[in-house]
Amino acid sequence: MIFKYFIGAGLLCLLLALIFIIPGNIESAAIPLISFFVLLGIGFRGFEKLKGFTYTTMIFAGVTAAMYYPEYFVEYNGYAYSNLITPLIQIIMFGMGTSMAFKDFAGVIKMPKGVFIGLLSQFTIMPITGFILASLSNFPPEIAAGLILIGCSPSGLASNVMSYLAKANLALSITITAISTLLAPFLTPLLMKLLAGQFVEINVLDMMWSIIKMVIIPIGAGLIFNKLFSGKAKWLDDAMPVVSMAGIGIIIVVITAAGRDSLLDIGGLLIILVFVHNVMGYNLGFWISKGLGLTERDARTVALEVGMQNGGLASGLAKEMGKLATIGLAPAVFGPLMNITGSVLASYWHRKPPKE
Repeated sequence: MIFKYFIGAGLLCLLLALIFIIPGNIESAAIPLISFFVLLGIGFRGFEKLKGFTYTTMIFAGVTAAMYYPEYFVEYNGYAYSNLITPLIQIIMFGMGTSMAFKDFAGVIKMPKGVFIGLLSQFTIMPITGFILASLSNFPPEIAAGLILIGCSPSGLASNVMSYLAKANLALSITITAISTLLAPFLTPLLMKLLAGQFVEINVLDMMWSIIKMVIIPIGAGLIFNKLFSGKAKWLDDAMPVVSMAGIGIIIVVITAAGRDSLLDIGGLLIILVFVHNVMGYNLGFWISKGLGLTERDARTVALEVGMQNGGLASGLAKEMGKLATIGLAPAVFGPLMNITGSVLASYWHRKPPKE
């Protein structure tokens, strides 16, 4: 199978990269390292169990390129690529809206306990955990504030995909995502003011408007589009997931290039703290839900909703605050990382039917 050869070629590139890196010739490892991730991603497409990791490996390829050659991902002829972030998020959120329906919000009536516990967990566990990690990190204030920002963001569509794979309650997952997104213009700025106000200046009204224009208006437009043209625009249904993934990839690469120097200083510790933040979200979300009386199936759903945040929105807010290269770093790291951990957790749960 040709895909095995791609993986083999990728591993050879990794070996070549290590030959350069071990003696300290890190600069020469650029092309082999980028090639490793690209070839690995292509190779993964040939294996059902690995196919889901293709997107993440391609993100790693882009991030590696941005770390080695940041000048190509910051601007072109005076045009800053960071200007693309807000419209890209609006396109992604429109796509999210087209994949939803007004009935998704009716889950509040059908599953009130699960929705309430999910939303309460969403807007307490991750913000508080982010605040604790930021306080302990000794990072520069703006970078520390990024840990809190990703914690104060709502969940995204990735959690719905993982809930489906984990044999969790998909309907509950979609409802929590929908309602948490609607609450974000109010709760995210207030939580940021309360928890991150000591690190950076937070203008609550400006942040509310940023979320409304980046999230609420595009999702509303997507919902209306879905209502009017449901089943009549299959090309759009097929295109939006690809556009969304590409958009998130571009955002992460641009942020990485902008914050390259900071990442070189604190990147290792930032990855560790973001990983702890993410995993704590899964664990606390699951066990608190179980403790409050939810079934294991619903607890799995809440765990994934809590642990997987809307990194795109957090990145957009960092851009709107004019602090993409600092506050935007934690969301940029969180996105690819949560896709890996979420996939691993969903695969584990997929093999273990939930106990009722």
